[in-house]
Amino acid sequence: MNALAENTEIQALIERYRQAVVAKDLETLMGFYADSIVSFDAVKALQFKGKAAYRAHWEECMNYCPGPHLFEFAQLQVVQGQDLAFAHWLVHCGGADDKGEVKGSWMRATAGYQRIAGQWRIVHEHWSAPFDMVSGAALFDLQP
Repeated sequence: MNALAENTEIQALIERYRQAVVAKDLETLMGFYADSIVSFDAVKALQFKGKAAYRAHWEECMNYCPGPHLFEFAQLQVVQGQDLAFAHWLVHCGGADDKGEVKGSWMRATAGYQRIAGQWRIVHEHWSAPFDMVSGAALFDLQP
């Protein structure tokens, strides 16, 4: 398969992943991850190791916003080899609270993929928000 076809394959996987998050379809979402996933998520913990730990975190995040989930991607870039790939993008992330108010901010995401038993799986994920070094405050109002 040529590099362009591979990038298209990874981009399609990323879109299915995005759709699973928007639909709050935890079963489909977890199918994208390798059992040994290591995630540096922007929320709550320094790192999550393994599918069970990351599943519990995703479930908590999805329950935090009971209304529709906001998960829009911009500036997606994919680079890959035969069995390894990585992608980075900006994501407008958030959701509607119990009053129906949509709250969200732009974040940064990077993911590492490995072909395992013929299937692409996410082996590493990193989510972050820029912050002000003087105040220590996250800069959630930035726009791409």
